[in-house]
Amino acid sequence: MVEPDRIMENRQSRDDQILDSLSTAVLLLNDCKSILYANMAAESLLQLSWTHLRHRCFTDLFADSSRLTSILDESLATDRSYTGRKLPLLIPGKDDLLVDFTVTPMMDTPLTKVQSGTQLLVELMPMDRYRRIERDVALKEQNDVALQMARSLAHEIKNPLGGIKGSAQLLAKELAQLFDRQDIAKSFAEYTDIIIEETDRLTGLVDRLLGPTDIPSVRPTNIHLLLERISRLVEMEAHESLSGLRLIRDYDPSLPEVVVDPQLIFQALLNITRNAMQSIEKTSDPTIRLVTRIERQFTIGGKQHKVLLRIDICDNGPGIPSQIQEHLFYPMISMREGGTGLGLSLAQAIINQHQGLIEFESSDCGATFSVFIPLEQHR
Repeated sequence: MVEPDRIMENRQSRDDQILDSLSTAVLLLNDCKSILYANMAAESLLQLSWTHLRHRCFTDLFADSSRLTSILDESLATDRSYTGRKLPLLIPGKDDLLVDFTVTPMMDTPLTKVQSGTQLLVELMPMDRYRRIERDVALKEQNDVALQMARSLAHEIKNPLGGIKGSAQLLAKELAQLFDRQDIAKSFAEYTDIIIEETDRLTGLVDRLLGPTDIPSVRPTNIHLLLERISRLVEMEAHESLSGLRLIRDYDPSLPEVVVDPQLIFQALLNITRNAMQSIEKTSDPTIRLVTRIERQFTIGGKQHKVLLRIDICDNGPGIPSQIQEHLFYPMISMREGGTGLGLSLAQAIINQHQGLIEFESSDCGATFSVFIPLEQHR
């Protein structure tokens, strides 16, 4: 016979699993507004772990909680549910939130074994998440169209380039046989060499426009080892062109290995880091921060992922000009004179191959590029 306590533990475990799979932040409060339960989405939204949320007064988390407190008090007093929209929640030292919310009075629940009196079930739905999902879907569609156009154009350009190079090579051989004098043959060879070299350069540019075409060769990878390789490479490049660069590592040592193609991910992260380095060339204290964290309950392309790897590459440059922000990941869009505009486009294509996403935030104090890669994608 199964003991009642064991049944309760199993029920509680199932309830936890169900609630942790939700993208909506769910918290359970007692009649003193202390937190009895918070699912993973709540931890992610409030940017606090369960260890720091447990038994804390919910309203104490926010800088100005007067409206929230009155709503919770009214729901407790009247034993009625309350639903509202666009409630601002200001968390000191963290991102401000704008949420839709529902407060529901409840009696004892399986989520807490020993509690008496009315409890409050609080559901928080961040408005910015829906705006971000809509923006990401629109941006992906635009990028796909632009990338398809670029690839179609690249194919049309690549075919005649092959003919030009082949003709130049044949011409070089014919000229060498026609002229006995070495000085004349050499002068013509210089011209044909330029044609061949420039054709090769344009072919390489077109190949980069086409983006990654190979299927990723994935394997468990320590992302910090890749970031250290990038750091050493960037520091060597900065030694010649950017003196005084500070490269700050802020790694989460508890991160598991991620199943990716290490060479492709290395290239994507290197492209973003090099962009950051180029953006701070005229900064008095050039600084780049590499940050790794776990991200929970994050939606990419309409699909929700329970746990992801997040890599932030932050610089203290002048930020991204507003006129190119909407098209930043398009091919041939560059922030600097002489740039090809292919680095970020290629990085986005590589991360997309890994079911991930690149986002950015920009201000006058710098820019942050955030790379999200699902940890469960190949498991």
